[in-house]
Amino acid sequence: MAKKLMKVGIKRVKGFLYYIDKQGDVSCAKMARGAKKGGSPKKVAKCGVKRQKGYLYFVDKQGDISCAVMKRGGKKKKK
Repeated sequence: MAKKLMKVGIKRVKGFLYYIDKQGDVSCAKMARGAKKGGSPKKVAKCGVKRQKGYLYFVDKQGDISCAVMKRGGKKKKK
């Protein structure tokens, strides 16, 4: 179950990818399609979210920042 961290209310534009960057802010970049290259990212909102290990941070359907515990499956690697 995802937990809402911050209400931002971002309006999404079709053809763009919205994500939380390394600084904890929301950025967007034009998605690559076929032979066309993607665009360089630009900041949409400054949020300053502090990340914790083991959580997935994303922009939800309402345009707010949410996080969920990462589900790890598969076999353990042998050393």
